[in-house]
Amino acid sequence: MQILTGTALLLVVLALFTLFSYKAPQGMKAMGALANAACASFLVEAFHFSLFGEQMGIKFLEGVGAANGSLGGVAAGILVPLALGVSPVYAVLVGLTVSGFGILPGFIAGYLVSFVIKFLEKKVPAGLDLIVIIVVAAPLTRGIAMVMDPVVKNTLLQIGQVLIQAQATSPILMGLILGGLITVVATAPLSSMALTSIIGLTGVPMGIGALAVFGSSFMNYVFFSKMKFGSKKDTIAVAIEPLTQSDIISANPIPVYVTNFIGGAMSGIIVALMGIEVGTPGLATPIAGFAVSVAQNGVNGLMAAAGCAVVSIIAGFIGAAIFKNTKIKTADEIRGVQSEESQAVSA
Repeated sequence: MQILTGTALLLVVLALFTLFSYKAPQGMKAMGALANAACASFLVEAFHFSLFGEQMGIKFLEGVGAANGSLGGVAAGILVPLALGVSPVYAVLVGLTVSGFGILPGFIAGYLVSFVIKFLEKKVPAGLDLIVIIVVAAPLTRGIAMVMDPVVKNTLLQIGQVLIQAQATSPILMGLILGGLITVVATAPLSSMALTSIIGLTGVPMGIGALAVFGSSFMNYVFFSKMKFGSKKDTIAVAIEPLTQSDIISANPIPVYVTNFIGGAMSGIIVALMGIEVGTPGLATPIAGFAVSVAQNGVNGLMAAAGCAVVSIIAGFIGAAIFKNTKIKTADEIRGVQSEESQAVSA
């Protein structure tokens, strides 16, 4: 029952992000900024802290990764207001104010306060706006982050319980649920790196997360290419790190999430049956997850990764066949500008 409840909660959260992208004022721009913040914090943490630091023993780089990983909220608090047209000085003010909070509280606070700041800039006489914004916006930003922080943490922990409960079941069911859910989360602003890090996932469950997300790189490359969501640049970017294309994904949730669940589930079963273990949490990211999985499991890890790549490619073709007639939103429509390839063709 807890597995069903947690899965339903995850679907609700993903639906809310999609609804936000479509309906919220400048929602797509905000989602793009959130993706950039996740790359600037969690992706750096995965490489430098987990791979180069903990795995290879390079303490300096471990410190680099730890620093970036701890500032996801600050990154979101700065980049989201910037994306919404807030001046750089006020964007940095907002970002610094949410120091100590996670990326999602920082995102929510940064998004809401951006509209307050833009309103104050219009209404307050020039010269006084800085003082007013310092007095009003800074405490308001931190207050919003404080309110949202326990809500976000409880939600992530509840979803995390699904992954932990699945571990106690059969290997096939565990692999199916873990692989499918973590791969879906990897394409969502929740961030699979953040989720697996917060709940401290290790052992076979972390091996499933790491290699299922690794496999999703091949799957998403095939799927994005077949569906023509964007340019070659977009397709390569989603293969390297899905978070970089979260605006496209949030605009096309059902095709992307369903395809990723199929591929992730198949990869998860392979990893679970082979018993691949990863002792470091937070590695649900394609390149670093693959590297650490192979480093800690040797030839078995490499074989499991190859198996995940194969079934994920198949899943990409399956998804493209299922959704070939589905109406989609392309990168050009979402971002309101022509891609570099479109410009070249029109020229």
